[in-house]
Amino acid sequence: MDWMFLILAGIGEMGGVTFLGFYTDKKNKMAIIAMILSFAFSLGFLSLALQTIPMSIGYSIWTGIGAAGGAIMNMWLFDEPRSWVRGFFIFLIIFAVVGLKFAK
Repeated sequence: MDWMFLILAGIGEMGGVTFLGFYTDKKNKMAIIAMILSFAFSLGFLSLALQTIPMSIGYSIWTGIGAAGGAIMNMWLFDEPRSWVRGFFIFLIIFAVVGLKFAK
């Protein structure tokens, strides 16, 4: 269950970054509220996950999910630049996150 909490925390982080993009794009106050709720959701599940997962691994995976997911969402929703180089480095983040899950 701890890894599910960590994945949910990462999804919350992605949501927070995405709502930050909505706020930056349109200056909508509802986006700020959604961003705060999303980050609160994320930190709540991160705290649950870190009860059993070592902090160095949990924090790295949480950050990786948020960074890669946020970049992908912002490319999709806000037409941020897309290139093979950017895609390659996002792939490396995802590859590293999966590698951390299996590292001992």
